[in-house]
Amino acid sequence: MDLFEKLLQDRGPLGSHSKMAHGYYAFPKLEGEIAPTMTFRGKEVLTWSLNNYLGLANHPEVRKADADAAAEYGLAYPMGARMMSGNSNLIEEFEQEISSFVGKEDTMVLNFGYQGIMSVIDALLDRKDVVVYDSECHACIIDGLRMHVGKRFVFPHNDITSCEKQLQRATKLVEETGGAILVITEGVFGMLGDQGRLKEIADLKGKYSFRMLVDDAHGFGTLGKTGAGAGEEQGCQDEIDIYFSTFAKSMASVGAFISSDEQVIEYLRYNTRSQIFAKTLPMPLVKGNLKRLELLRTMPELKDKLWEVATNLQDGLKANGFDIGKTDTPVTPVFLQGGQNEAVNMIMDLRENYNIFCSVVVYPVVPKGVIMLRLIPTSSHTLEHVAVTITAFKAVKHKLESGEYANAEPQIFS
Repeated sequence: MDLFEKLLQDRGPLGSHSKMAHGYYAFPKLEGEIAPTMTFRGKEVLTWSLNNYLGLANHPEVRKADADAAAEYGLAYPMGARMMSGNSNLIEEFEQEISSFVGKEDTMVLNFGYQGIMSVIDALLDRKDVVVYDSECHACIIDGLRMHVGKRFVFPHNDITSCEKQLQRATKLVEETGGAILVITEGVFGMLGDQGRLKEIADLKGKYSFRMLVDDAHGFGTLGKTGAGAGEEQGCQDEIDIYFSTFAKSMASVGAFISSDEQVIEYLRYNTRSQIFAKTLPMPLVKGNLKRLELLRTMPELKDKLWEVATNLQDGLKANGFDIGKTDTPVTPVFLQGGQNEAVNMIMDLRENYNIFCSVVVYPVVPKGVIMLRLIPTSSHTLEHVAVTITAFKAVKHKLESGEYANAEPQIFS
């Protein structure tokens, strides 16, 4: 069979809906300044879909730092892969600042979070090693594990009893192979909004020999007394052996980092292929990220405002009968019952008639018959935004339950 013919016959579970979804339900274009209200298809909408937790995307000090660095360095410097010609004093300073903040000996800045964590997993493991991981781990972790040629054991989401059973299996196996065990989980699960049970996993170190890698993309900057993340929140940061996060959430930027013991980071610098063979972060991103980290550390009121908005949003939804699952972070899922047609009609109604823009998640990401609306509050939102949104959600929930959305054909937008 011709390769292109094969692709056209099976576009994948998401791609099969591309003709109806593209540009509206998928790949939508939000335009204007990054803010709670933006422009979608020519009209102003209240948006809950941006991971700009602390509102730093358009903070005046951040904008100035970005602009000044672009004027000083352009977008090319430093030129080349970091190992060869792309290193700089500012990158190393940035890494030291991150290490100090998250309480680890050393840090390696990554060009991108997704490819970075994939490559880190690949560098850490060989065929003798065994991975034990949470079933709800992000796609970047799953894709990293696809490259692992050794055994991997999955446990149901946040099920510590099952996690221990998988550790028992892994321990028996590495006793035969001479390998090691890596447990991978997340600080905050970005879809469901609940924290990983880091402290309980760490406590298992008293019975089993393993290292723990935590992806804290949504916890860094939002959790813990200082904002250092889910490990700080749960009092077990020292027990996290390898700590990963991205600059794309609380810092509203590009790039990521991995922090650990000094010797581990030294090993990763020389063995993480996605960093060895790719151009380093441009200097405007490095200097801009330094400023973002400074504000994250010195302006706790940003995190406090985020939590004020998130708490009011979640309490208001629960008070009006909405199921928001087990979230204990700003990530706010709203679970409803319905099929794909109902989901797309409801989202269209929210956007066109209530001027509310949020993400919708359907099968295969969630079980069939479940619609999940995902809201990301930020410190830039107001309590008025919360009230408007809850009013709109009450209206569309009534329409959903009365069957109004089931009886209409989804509209196709061009």
